[in-house]
Amino acid sequence: MSSWDSTLSNRGFKGFDKRIWEVAEYKKGDKPSITFKYRSSDGEEGYPGDVSVTATYTLTSTMTMKLDMEAVPETKATPINLAQHTYWNLAGHNSGNILDHTIQIWASEMTPVDENTVPTGEIKPIKGTPFDFTAEKKVGLQVHEVGLGYDHNYVLGSGEEKLGLKRAAKLKDPSSSRVLSVWTNAPGMQFYTGNHVNGVVGKGGAVYNKHAGLCLETQGFPNAINQPNFPSVVVQPGSKYQHTMLFEFSVE
Repeated sequence: MSSWDSTLSNRGFKGFDKRIWEVAEYKKGDKPSITFKYRSSDGEEGYPGDVSVTATYTLTSTMTMKLDMEAVPETKATPINLAQHTYWNLAGHNSGNILDHTIQIWASEMTPVDENTVPTGEIKPIKGTPFDFTAEKKVGLQVHEVGLGYDHNYVLGSGEEKLGLKRAAKLKDPSSSRVLSVWTNAPGMQFYTGNHVNGVVGKGGAVYNKHAGLCLETQGFPNAINQPNFPSVVVQPGSKYQHTMLFEFSVE
C-alpha cells in the first residue's frame, strides 16, 4: 500500500500545507496519537480573522486511523474548509496507476464544475453517468469520458454509519485484495484521480505519473462561499469547525 503528500491544505499561494505546524501533544499506548497545531493570522492569504487550527491523527486500532481537524476563529467570521490531500495506491509502492482499482462512493449527486473546475452551484444526479459510483466500479472504466479525469465533489448521502460518521467511499485493489473504507462527518468528498501528477520522483527513485494515485478528500463543498444553496462554510468567532475522517483498512 502506498500513500504520499499527506497534508492539510487551503487554497492560496502559501496554504496550510506549506506552513510549519507545531506538535501540541503526543500520546503513546494502545491508541497512539499526535496533534499538530497552527495559528493563522488575520489577513493570511486573504482570509479574515485569527484562526487556531489543530489536526490530530490517532491509530484507533491496528487497522484504522482517525483524523480530527478543528479550527476556531478568534476575531472574525471566516470560511473554513479543510481537506486532507493524501494520494492512495493500494497496490503498493511503485506499482503503476490506480485505474484497475474499484471504488464505491456513497453519493447519488455531485456538483458540476466550469472550465476552471470550480463548482457552478448546481447539484446534479449522477445515475447513469460516468460519475456514477453508487455501485462498485473500476476507476478507469469511464475515466476518459470526463476530460482529464475525475476531480469532482460528490454530495455524500445517508447510509451506513460508524462512530457517528457516515460512509463516504470504499476503495479496493484487486491485485492485493487491500481495501480502504473512508468514513466522515463532512457533507462532500472530492474524488481526484491524480490527473496532473507528472514525473514526481519519490521513494527509491520511483516516478509517479498521471493516475499514479487517487485522493478521497472529505470536505465542505468547494465554492460554497459564492453559492448560497451549498452548505455554508463560514464559521463565526467562538464557534468550532470540526471535521473527522476515519480510514479503515481490510482485506477482501
